[in-house]
Amino acid sequence: MKALRWVVMALVLAAVNVRAACTWPAWEHFKQAYISDGGRVIDPSDARKITTSEGQSYALFFALAANDRPMFDNVLEWTKDNLAQGDPGEHLPAWLWGKKDESNWTVLDSNSASDADIWIAWSLLEAGRLWKEERYTTLGKALLNRIAKEEVVTVPGLGPMLLPGKVGFAEETVWRFNPSYLPPQLARYLTRFGEPWAALQETNHRLLLETAPKGFSPDWVRYEKSKGWQLAPDKTLISGYDAIRVYLWVGMMNDRDAQKTPLLERLKPMAAVTAKNGVVPEKVDVATAQPRGNGPVGFAAALLPFLQDRDAQAVQRQNVADHFPGDDAYYSYVLTLFGQGWDEHRFRFTSRGELQPDWGQACASSQ
Repeated sequence: MKALRWVVMALVLAAVNVRAACTWPAWEHFKQAYISDGGRVIDPSDARKITTSEGQSYALFFALAANDRPMFDNVLEWTKDNLAQGDPGEHLPAWLWGKKDESNWTVLDSNSASDADIWIAWSLLEAGRLWKEERYTTLGKALLNRIAKEEVVTVPGLGPMLLPGKVGFAEETVWRFNPSYLPPQLARYLTRFGEPWAALQETNHRLLLETAPKGFSPDWVRYEKSKGWQLAPDKTLISGYDAIRVYLWVGMMNDRDAQKTPLLERLKPMAAVTAKNGVVPEKVDVATAQPRGNGPVGFAAALLPFLQDRDAQAVQRQNVADHFPGDDAYYSYVLTLFGQGWDEHRFRFTSRGELQPDWGQACASSQ
């Protein structure tokens, strides 16, 4: 009997340990603090209690990485019904939703945001693969086709490029781009669907390399026909709250991806200034490489995958632990879920851009 009791206790402890290993505390708290019962990711920093397609897309990724299918479906249904008129394959999601007046909650801006659209499509395709659910795959392919039709343009001297949104970023001879909108590993993944995605992977690589002459990626950049990238000193040519994601995406690339090494080399100055100062700069002048201000804690988390020096990485890891984002810091929190989640080995990307979640057989069967 005594031996049997020890066996039972050991099994109970093992079960507890499995549940602990399978739980992602930061994600569980994010759900409580930022996601409504209906599946809406809320940014409380805006008085309109806004929801963006970006927030919905990131929630889909985190739910997939956490093997949290109920939340994945919850977020997906809210996104379809409220941002995409019921069908993302027919209508690109509106990027902004929130409180219009005291009695009206609705779409506030119907334009699309291609970064969110790409993440939603990729998450659906990977959910279909990992959860073996064809309806996700079908919807992901339909959305991807819609993106190709409405958000991809051919730029003279470049080739196919992903516009930041359906409206407002392309003129007759001038185009505006956001280098953080197409993560290289997602660009790699999409090449399996042929054109324009195969060519887009290369033009996106050019965008990342050529617009960071001093090692700092811009939030926004213009390209002019016959003149190329417009990188002269300008007060708007800043590496800040958008561009921080470029370093995050590059850091999370698989080491066997041939594009990773040249990108790390080009962006090395960001790693150097962070290691020297012990904090990630809030903004950097892209043309002069002059940093100013200290970034929020989410910036520290975003650089955890990017920093190649272990001591510099340890400093930022401690910064995250000491100043973990609260319930009023949506953007810092999602950056932390990405950066710290990767640092904790909760997920990886394969060399083909697929998600490699740390579910494990015990975790998968315990959900």
